[in-house]
Amino acid sequence: MEELLKKVGSWLFIVGLIIAVISGVAIGASGGFDQTSWNTTVGALLAVLGLVIGVLSFFAMGTITKDKVPTFLIGALMLVGLGYLGQSFNPIWTFGTFSISDYFTAITTCIAVLVAPAAGLMAIRAIWDSAKGEEIDKLISKK
Repeated sequence: MEELLKKVGSWLFIVGLIIAVISGVAIGASGGFDQTSWNTTVGALLAVLGLVIGVLSFFAMGTITKDKVPTFLIGALMLVGLGYLGQSFNPIWTFGTFSISDYFTAITTCIAVLVAPAAGLMAIRAIWDSAKGEEIDKLISKK
């Protein structure tokens, strides 16, 4: 069962990344983010996929293992920074009517929306693992 859940988590992540990149390109082509129902629906779908991936990984049934948590959290933090960077340098990345910034910002934001719920749960798990003592480990292992 655990192997099946790991495969499901892997496929959900791949599907989420594909949806995030395609949506980011479409949003970038339309001139950036606005509050349309399409953007909201895609954002909700990506957030739910990220939450499912995070829950699977939180309970050690997903693809993000204990030794990959620091790398995953650093990567998620970098995505947020890249999304902000794209918004900050908008005038620099504009060539006439074409703006690379719209695409860059939309793609990184969509990927960040996918990864953020999983990163939040993994951060809680990392804090729990680092803060728990030996007594709690013994108590948990007796079950």
